[in-house]
Amino acid sequence: MFVHPRSPYGRVDALRSSRPVRVELGGVVLADSSSPVMVFETGLPTRYYLNRTDVDFGHLIPTDTVTACPYKGITSGYWSIRAGDTVHEDLAWAYDFPTRQLLPIAGMVALYNEKVDIFLGGQQLERPETHFFPADDSREARIVREAPGRAEH
Repeated sequence: MFVHPRSPYGRVDALRSSRPVRVELGGVVLADSSSPVMVFETGLPTRYYLNRTDVDFGHLIPTDTVTACPYKGITSGYWSIRAGDTVHEDLAWAYDFPTRQLLPIAGMVALYNEKVDIFLGGQQLERPETHFFPADDSREARIVREAPGRAEH
C-alpha cells in the first residue's frame, strides 16, 4: 500500500471536545456525541471522531476498504452508509491503532464532512469541498436493488 510522505509544512492535531456533534444523512441520524475528538489537519476540514457507542451501526455496512495516512496510520475499518434505499460508499472509517501522535482517535469513527450533514453545537456546518470530494465529483450514491438489509458489493 502506497502512503504519501509526511509534508514538512503539514500538521495534525487531535483534541477532545465537549461540543455536541450530530451527524445526519438524508434526515437519518447516524451519530450523536457529546465527547468528540476533533482532528485538525493542514488543508482539510476539521474531522470529528466519535465514540463507537455514539454511532448508530444499524445504518453502517462494513466494507473491505483499507487506506493509509502517514499521520494517522492504517485504517482498521470502513463502512458504507445506508439511508433509506440508498447506499453511500465508504463514508465512515476508523483507526483502531493510530500513530502515537493521534492516539486520542483510537477506536473512534469519523465520517466525510463532504458527504454528510454535521451539526456542531446545534448549528449545521456547510459541507466543504476537498480533494477527496471536489465540487465536480461524479461519484454518486447508488440505489440498492436487493432485499432489505443487504448491500451490493
